[in-house]
Amino acid sequence: MAKLNPYLGFKDQARAALEFYQSVLGGELSIMTFGELPGMPDVSDADKALVMHGQLDTPGGLTLMAADSGSMMPYVAATSGVTVALTGDATDLDAIRAAYGKLLDGATETLPFELAPWGDYYGQLTDKFGISWMFDVGAP
Repeated sequence: MAKLNPYLGFKDQARAALEFYQSVLGGELSIMTFGELPGMPDVSDADKALVMHGQLDTPGGLTLMAADSGSMMPYVAATSGVTVALTGDATDLDAIRAAYGKLLDGATETLPFELAPWGDYYGQLTDKFGISWMFDVGAP
């Protein structure tokens, strides 16, 4: 079955972001740099250490991917309309609350993660890398 996965773009912070997300969500992180890619033409020394493709596979089955643009391609910054949503049911409340708390490090909190008027736990923040996150946990 096909999966829909967030793929985040960075100018030059993909490694730091993915390592931070791994510290929050756990899981296995794999990173390939532009310098490791065989046959990649015209990569400057400065770009060789940048992430060509990074992937975090979490214990809960989530996959988060990211890459840097470096100097070889135009960088398009994330907009406020691009959001990573971390959602679940009541059995996920503790794990999602913990992830929200860890992602607050250096973040701007938009809405605190708390019980919302419609009965779910809900919150929003923009993390220290400028990525917008939404959290929603269905009521029991």
